[in-house]
Amino acid sequence: MISQLLETINSKYPLSSRGSAGFDGIKVKGMTFNISSYEAEGLGHVSTMQSKGFFGLMQMDTLIITPIDTDLPIYSYDRIKAMGNDKLYIEVYDTVINKPSFAPMDSVKQKYSDLPKANLGKQWYEDIRLPQTATYSGKRTDSDRFDSMALEYMKAFISINGAAIEDQEAKNSKTAYYVDGLLSNGGPATDVFLKAIGKERTTTLFKEVLF
Repeated sequence: MISQLLETINSKYPLSSRGSAGFDGIKVKGMTFNISSYEAEGLGHVSTMQSKGFFGLMQMDTLIITPIDTDLPIYSYDRIKAMGNDKLYIEVYDTVINKPSFAPMDSVKQKYSDLPKANLGKQWYEDIRLPQTATYSGKRTDSDRFDSMALEYMKAFISINGAAIEDQEAKNSKTAYYVDGLLSNGGPATDVFLKAIGKERTTTLFKEVLF
């Protein structure tokens, strides 16, 4: 699925590899993380993180879009498959100065309104998580439709034209609020890296590779 999502992004915003700053292949708690980052021309920064562990019984994929060159929100795709369960988390964070119309995304979300939803509960970033966030938790039998939803949602996101950024400092500040918040407040994935490689290297991973 990651390759299909990257192809979708590349169809509008040409991707060029930026490497992984030495983090590709890092091993944490029995899992190997394959990490890559890209520059998306006209959009900003894109990163991917794919991992497998526990003899292939668990698979986790992440793709993050951090718009820098156009006024769109951060888009985060997470997929976790383990022991016959499948979770799809697409979270969209308000890092925009002038909000565009999210109608294409709203239409796709409504189309898949019957998918089994996941309640992530209250989080520190609740104030910037947009309504276009879509989270699901199901079984292996739901995987094909999760795939379809994820691909259509990415196509919808890419179809939205963000405004030209009038205040780059303000845009960067909104992005930094979220990234710094992850490092300060933690979370399941963040905490794993903090414990395994420490605050300094985790900060480098987040600020130079993932976002």
